Amino acid sequence: MNGTGPSGGHIEHDGLEIAYLDWRGGTGSSGADTVVVVHPTGFCAGVFHPLVHRLADRFDFIGVDLRGHGASQTVTAVEDLGNDQMALDVLAVVDHLGISRFSLLGVSLGGAVAIEVAAIAPDRVVSIMLCEAVVIDSRVRGSSHYAYEEGEHPMAVAARRRRQVWPDSATVVESYGSRPPLQVLDPEVLEAYVSWGFVDTPDGQVELACAPDIEAYVFGSAERYGATHTFERLADVTCPASVLAGTDTNLELQWFEAQARILDTELVLVDGSHFFLFEDLDRGASLILKHLP
Repeated sequence: MNGTGPSGGHIEHDGLEIAYLDWRGGTGSSGADTVVVVHPTGFCAGVFHPLVHRLADRFDFIGVDLRGHGASQTVTAVEDLGNDQMALDVLAVVDHLGISRFSLLGVSLGGAVAIEVAAIAPDRVVSIMLCEAVVIDSRVRGSSHYAYEEGEHPMAVAARRRRQVWPDSATVVESYGSRPPLQVLDPEVLEAYVSWGFVDTPDGQVELACAPDIEAYVFGSAERYGATHTFERLADVTCPASVLAGTDTNLELQWFEAQARILDTELVLVDGSHFFLFEDLDRGASLILKHLP
C-alpha cells in the first residue's frame, strides 16, 4: 500500500493484551489533532490505513484493536466482550500514549465503543463521528430485524459460518472482493483488512485474527453490556457529535435517527452500504474532514 505504515504496540489491561496502531511516525504528537479510530466487528484498526494515509497531514491517528480482534488477545467468553469493557481498553491505550484530548471515529461496533468512551471521559473527548453505530433503543429493538426470540442471533449464526483458514492472502482478497458484504470495500481497504486482519499459520496458510466465535459473541450480546445498554449512554455524550448512515444500509434507519435526536444533531445520509466510509476513499476522507473539524 502507499505511504508509511504505522508502528504497533501492546499494553496490558484488564488481564488482556490490547494492541494498537500509531500513525504518528514514532515521534509522538506532531501537534495535529488526535483522532482515535475504532473498527467494526470482525475487523481491526488496520482497516483505516488507506483513509489515514489521505489525512496524515491533518490529524494524528491512533487505532485500537478491540479485545478479541486483530492483534489483541482473544477472549473465550461473551461476558468479556462488553462495549464498556472495550471502551476502557481504548482509554487505557490513549493513557499509555500520553494523549490527553482526542476525537473519536467509530464504525458499527466501533461507534458503540466510541459512545462509551465519550460518556466515560467527557472532559477528554473533543468530538465524535459515528458511522452506523450499532446502538439501539430497547423499545424499538423488538420490532427490528435485529431482534430474536430464542436460540442464537441470526447474525451470530452467519458469523460462525465464516471460513477461518485460507490458503493465502490473495485467495482471501479474491473471495471477499467478489461477494457480499465486503465486495463494496475499496480495494485498498480490502487489502488493508486482509493484511492486518489475518495471521500466518505454521503450515503456510492464513487465518482470521478475529475468530468467528468472537464475532458471534458480539452479534449475540443481549445480556452483557451491548447495543441497548450503550443507547442509554448517548445522553451522557456532551461533545459535538455527527451521526452518519448509508442509504443502502441493511440496518434500520430509525436506530440512527434516534441517535441523532438524542445527540441534538441531524442524521447525515451517505450513498452506500453499512460500510459507506470505506467504499470511496476520497469521499471518506472528505467526510472525516467535515465531521471532525
